[in-house]
Amino acid sequence: MSVVSAEMAQNIKRGSLIRQMFELGIAMKQEFGADAVMDFSLGNPDLPPPLVVQDAMRDLSQNLNRPASLGYMPNAGYAWALEALAKELTSEQGITLSKADVMLSCGAAGAINSFFHSVLEPQDEVIGIAPFFGEYGFYVTNHNGVFKSVMCDLDTFGPDFENIEKAINAKTRALIINSPNNPTGKIYSEAELRGIVAILEKASEKYGRPIYLLSDEPYRFLAYDNAQVPPILPLYKYAVIVSSFSKKYGIAGERIGYLAVSPELEDKETLIMATSMSNRILGFVNPPVVGQYLMMAALGTSTENALNIYTKRRNIFVEILQEAGLEFQIPQGAFYIFPKAPHGDDENFIKALREEKILGVSGRGFGCEGYIRLCYAVEDAVIAKSRDGFKRAVASMQS
Repeated sequence: MSVVSAEMAQNIKRGSLIRQMFELGIAMKQEFGADAVMDFSLGNPDLPPPLVVQDAMRDLSQNLNRPASLGYMPNAGYAWALEALAKELTSEQGITLSKADVMLSCGAAGAINSFFHSVLEPQDEVIGIAPFFGEYGFYVTNHNGVFKSVMCDLDTFGPDFENIEKAINAKTRALIINSPNNPTGKIYSEAELRGIVAILEKASEKYGRPIYLLSDEPYRFLAYDNAQVPPILPLYKYAVIVSSFSKKYGIAGERIGYLAVSPELEDKETLIMATSMSNRILGFVNPPVVGQYLMMAALGTSTENALNIYTKRRNIFVEILQEAGLEFQIPQGAFYIFPKAPHGDDENFIKALREEKILGVSGRGFGCEGYIRLCYAVEDAVIAKSRDGFKRAVASMQS
């Protein structure tokens, strides 16, 4: 007799490979000591919040004597927070946004769930381009949708337009992309985005309803070697962006994210109203109060220091993996690298790395077997210490 639903029982069984490896890492650190384990499994930003965030937290703690200072507010967030966010996104996206075009949420995950809750009819399909963040499938099925995976162009990790076109049908409601990408570090070029938009515009016209382009952008600030992350809202009137300040400002646990729609979207007021109501219906109620104050303090703060740190870490990892003889593409953004496993055997390569006390995540968790994901949101010394272990693990796969 099951105490949970059949679907949840299946979800528990499938679980998240990322979280499973993260929990394994905790157990290994307890067994062998924290210094002995090189854990590259979880994308948990390790840099402290910038000083303006620390100062804002101190200021807030000293000014809580106002009535309802930590109380409820409108489901989409405080008006002053929405205005500040719209101003920031206007600069970032190159198109004028107002507070009516944005909604604050309980992290990017909350924004994605609120969006799907608002637009999906039962059995509507959402297309994701593999490799993708593994939770996307759960977010879609949460709202009676069907998640459909299509493979990317594995030579570039960019979109395979033929695969996308073949996957679209009358039930397609959205295509979700993530650039800079988790797990590959790929940044979609403007030409690639325009190629996707052309397909969606044609299909929206054919099937008589919008097919949304949902862009998940928490790593936008991490673009290496002067790479540019093209703005998506000016390209397509049915574009929606979701993001958070988790990675950018080191406040992942504070759960503050947002959703923004193209100002050219017809009846955008209804969509924003629906996603705001979904905040309440899904139990988020409103975005975190403290998170909104921290966001307000941090908006516009330079992320150059973080970019420099992650660039150095990426370069160390690139050197190590090259020495080990692994095949991979150098990440353009984010803080992940996605090498091919020897012989395409990601599961046994993960096991070989575990023997060296190195933790990564199988590409199967991202819809792309034959690869592994490594996260370099860890100290330089941890990455450097893995050098010989990678060599031994690769050698063990050749014997």
